[in-house]
Amino acid sequence: MEIVKVGEDDAKRIQDFAYLTWPDTFKEILTQDQIKYMLEWMYNLPRLKEQIISGHEFYIIRDDKDLGFIGIEFDHPESGVVKIHKLYVLPDQQGKGLGIKLFEHIRARSIEEGMKSIQLNVNRFNRAVDFYHHIGFITIKEEDIDIGQGYLMEDYVMEYQL
Repeated sequence: MEIVKVGEDDAKRIQDFAYLTWPDTFKEILTQDQIKYMLEWMYNLPRLKEQIISGHEFYIIRDDKDLGFIGIEFDHPESGVVKIHKLYVLPDQQGKGLGIKLFEHIRARSIEEGMKSIQLNVNRFNRAVDFYHHIGFITIKEEDIDIGQGYLMEDYVMEYQL
């Protein structure tokens, strides 16, 4: 098993992976229309490529196939904050420690860069909230984000101190 950094040419792999994981991840908390809207908005190829060009880093954990991915941004280096924007593992691979391995990879990378904390947003009703608490994140606030088309992201902002 390996974790590899992927680049602009791999944006389609990230997009494909999102389309494999999102329907299962969000089926109980978002409508199918909202899932479709958000996938098209967040995971269109030009947007993913622009994120990579502008400094977002994507890492894929793989064995004989892609099993999960994480997307991060050192978006506040002056304040020492790393932002996890995306972290997904295939539904049939969850519970096997892959998410922890991806997080540990980013944790080590963040420490190398001298960062102070890692932050992320997660839907308040997502099962992943328990996962993040389990690995040491704390909830620092709630945030509602209007994403258009009448849709609202109802998130917790969570933080992990390094």
